[in-house]
Amino acid sequence: MSENNYSFFGAVEKSFHKAAKFTKWDKGVLEQINACNSVYRMRFPIKRENGTIEVIEAYRVQHSHHKTPCKGGIRFSIQVNQDEVMALAALMTYKCAIVNVPFGGGKGGIKIDPKNYTPYELEKITRRYTTELIKKNFIGPATDVPAPDYGTGEREMAWIVDTYSAMKPQEIDAAGCVTGKPVSQGGVRGRREATGLGVFFGIREVCNMHDEMEKLGLTPGIAGKRVIVQGLGNVGYHSAKFFQESGAKVVGIAEYEGGIYNAEGLDVEEVFQHRKRTGSILNFKSATNFKNSKEAMEQECDILIPAALENVIDKENAPRIKARIIGEAANGPLTPEADEIFLKKNVLVVPDMYLNAGGVTVSYFEWLKNLSHVRYGRLEKRFTENVNTMILEELEGLSGKKVAESNRKMIMHGADEIDLVHSGLEETMITATREIMEEWRNNPAIPDMRTAAYVVAINKVATTYAELGIFP
Repeated sequence: MSENNYSFFGAVEKSFHKAAKFTKWDKGVLEQINACNSVYRMRFPIKRENGTIEVIEAYRVQHSHHKTPCKGGIRFSIQVNQDEVMALAALMTYKCAIVNVPFGGGKGGIKIDPKNYTPYELEKITRRYTTELIKKNFIGPATDVPAPDYGTGEREMAWIVDTYSAMKPQEIDAAGCVTGKPVSQGGVRGRREATGLGVFFGIREVCNMHDEMEKLGLTPGIAGKRVIVQGLGNVGYHSAKFFQESGAKVVGIAEYEGGIYNAEGLDVEEVFQHRKRTGSILNFKSATNFKNSKEAMEQECDILIPAALENVIDKENAPRIKARIIGEAANGPLTPEADEIFLKKNVLVVPDMYLNAGGVTVSYFEWLKNLSHVRYGRLEKRFTENVNTMILEELEGLSGKKVAESNRKMIMHGADEIDLVHSGLEETMITATREIMEEWRNNPAIPDMRTAAYVVAINKVATTYAELGIFP
């Protein structure tokens, strides 16, 4: 397959079949897991503010119903096509399985460039798309739960839940029809930074594995590691910030307009504000400019985080990448040909299918919050604080020593919603990383971490089918 004819779903299938050889499941079971169960392709007209009528192309794919509801984002991009949405839905199935989130994979897309539409037009498109999904039962808290993705955010999710609630007034759990909503509309605190934070937790856990770092010629831990991030959107920005706050040095940032690099490190927040002021990351103080963003990714670093769109690292530029660890914060940023090159170069690729699962993990927490109709921490926060205060005062009385004020506040603090969400995400990413690494270590024939992750996912989905009695 040439890179000009690159099929994203074909690449996912290739990785799937590569991993399937390391499982015990019957060929028919594997075919069912690999297949997309439902593909909804739609066309609908909208009237633009200038009076013209435009026909919009859109999709929703439900890859697997081994667990319901299906779950997956909705992206607004001119690059949206059926192959891409099918691939992303498949990755969602495997991603949810790996991090033990009880959803089947889904994905949606609308083929538009959101920058070319007014907010009013985007609202009309979003609401009409939601209506079309409702007609075919492709949305609902028990059937299919969308979320934000590339080109969408809290605003679009608010429009979706409002449309759904209006058309389903009897649905008491209507807020659970979509996640990534504003907190005021039933969203959960911590969702915005969830994917970037999950990327950080996953890479940190890998970097804390001494044997893996020894193979790569790196010292254990995050501190001091040189990081390049491609994409300064929601995921890239938060990933870069968490790395910087933990002692890593963000030396490069790439965006579609180009890239910047400074071996001494960049202040992520200052770069972000510079881009807001000027419209570009270029010409940031003390940084070297690269007009080609791919060139910025090829500079000296320890960790490269591609956090934008798929297929940005291929057989052409992979040989020039100098990173020892590549953390796939985006979906499918590496082609299969790039994977093979990195395997030969002894570069550790931490795969997208679990590394960027922070968004769906916290979406799961939001969905649970919507079904329970109570925010996290509301029932236990004050009780925990009161008990901790009593314990602290008793210990101080017995020891005759006062605890430092900063430590006192930490000990007495009862968990807020965001504390519980971040804690749940950290536990999820650490557990998933260890599970994948254990699978890889237990089977030396597995060539890379991506294949090990697929093996874990396939085994979990197939086990669900077997336990349901669908397959022997």
